[in-house]
Amino acid sequence: MPRTTKRAFFTTAMIAAVGALSATTITMPAQAQNFPARPIRFLVPVPAGSTTDIVTRIVAQKMADAFSQQVVVDNRPGGVMTIATDLVAKAPPDGYTIGTLLTPTAVNPYVLKNLPYNTERDLQAVSQMVAVPGVMTMHPGVPANNLKEVIALAKAKPGTLNYGSPGQLTSGHLSMELLKLNMGLNIQHVPYKGGAPAITDMIAGQIQFLISGPPGVLAHINAGRLKAIATTSAKRSPGLPNVPTFMEAGVPNFDTSEWYGVFAPANVPKPVLNKLAGEIARIVKMPDVAEKLSAQGAIPVGSSAEEFSRFVKAEMELWGNVARKIGLKPD
Repeated sequence: MPRTTKRAFFTTAMIAAVGALSATTITMPAQAQNFPARPIRFLVPVPAGSTTDIVTRIVAQKMADAFSQQVVVDNRPGGVMTIATDLVAKAPPDGYTIGTLLTPTAVNPYVLKNLPYNTERDLQAVSQMVAVPGVMTMHPGVPANNLKEVIALAKAKPGTLNYGSPGQLTSGHLSMELLKLNMGLNIQHVPYKGGAPAITDMIAGQIQFLISGPPGVLAHINAGRLKAIATTSAKRSPGLPNVPTFMEAGVPNFDTSEWYGVFAPANVPKPVLNKLAGEIARIVKMPDVAEKLSAQGAIPVGSSAEEFSRFVKAEMELWGNVARKIGLKPD
């Protein structure tokens, strides 16, 4: 090829490459700028009316207002929350299907066989919406008044006490299993389909203990139907300022909370991902939204996709270690 022809060829190739790069640079921000151009599907892995559902709907309504597009909340409970998770994981990676996922998302890979998706490969963390510290409550007839006495009673009568949870692999279940592991306790697990039936049975004396979110038990604590023993997070719960934390009550390095976060399918374009994360983080910190979330016992978080991804990885390491040590599995 003559020198002049070569020069013309390379010049043309360079112009084409620069043009392609420019087109990509222009297209990606435009993709985020035009997003969303149609309704968003917002999956929830638990039934309507639950705290998770309420929090999701609060955020979804504000997203619809901000985006001027409908955000459709779609409840798909069941399968230890894997049904909704699978729908998110296998949706087109365009940002139009997202889902609220909870703490079990980080645990399921270690305790459930044949998951229909790969948690780390098929899901993209978008933003953590809230953290919900748990509170251990107890039937008034149990002869103990604080966590130290609860632990002593459990050690004196191994295998005779029962604790309920709002569901398998929820934070209430995991927190009690972590307490049992750390303190060498033998207390039997009774899983329920939600916090309400577990609370009803505890008031009736069918179970002795429960770790759950504060909203469902606060009225019963104030009425004397239940005793508040300790809260699970590092800091005291705003709704229960007189109740000590597990660490204050003598259990070292104990800090757990139920978390609700938004996930999308893997490989959502970065500009769209960042737009979703930024909007969710903004919404949960709005004063009127924060007030509504606090009424549900939830502490607003709001994080970038990178921050939430790191958080989920740490949660998987924590609960993966617990699962391996005690052979954790759904009852």
